[in-house]
This record gives sequence, structure tokens and C-alpha cells, in this order.
Amino acid sequence: MSALARRCYPERQDCWHVYYGDVHVGTIANRTGIRHDEYPWGWTCGFYPGSEPGECTSGSAPTFDEARVGFEADWPSVLIKSHGYLRASEEHCMAGALYAS
Repeated sequence: MSALARRCYPERQDCWHVYYGDVHVGTIANRTGIRHDEYPWGWTCGFYPGSEPGECTSGSAPTFDEARVGFEADWPSVLIKSHGYLRASEEHCMAGALYAS
């Protein structure tokens, strides 16, 4: 099973994309356009295609570390619901790499 990996989004220093293998499964970022009394950091967990409507989760937090913890708390339920799609995606990526060599 793949582990989660976080990659800094090159166009924003305060945004990280979260990957499961090569599949982008979420984002943790400093939110823009919010009121000053709201938490500045947010996360989304889920992806399309693969997640059904309503299966994606999101939340906000006062710090990056708390947003990361929120994402990691949501991830197991998203993974369970989307495991079949993710497995097929991993197999497809591996087959593509095999044929590319």
C-alpha cells in the first residue's frame, strides 16, 4: 500500500498537495478570501473521479500542523470508500511505467 506524500505546490508557498502514490488525494493550504476571525488553514480530502459526491471531506484549523492532523484524521474514511479506485489507478500507473521502458 502506498503512503501519503506531501508536495509543495510550486505556484504557492503556502499550499501542499497530498498524494497517495501518484494520485492527488487532497490539499492543505492557507485559505484566501476568508474573514479575519476564521481559521486561516484548510484541507480537502478526496478526489474525483474516485470519490462519490459527499465523500470528500474538508475542514479548517488555526495552524498548518493542526490542518495536517485534520487531513490525516479524515484520510482513513476516504481511503476505505475509494480503495478500489485507488488500487486500479496504481495498477494502471505501474502498467504504463512497464510499457514506457
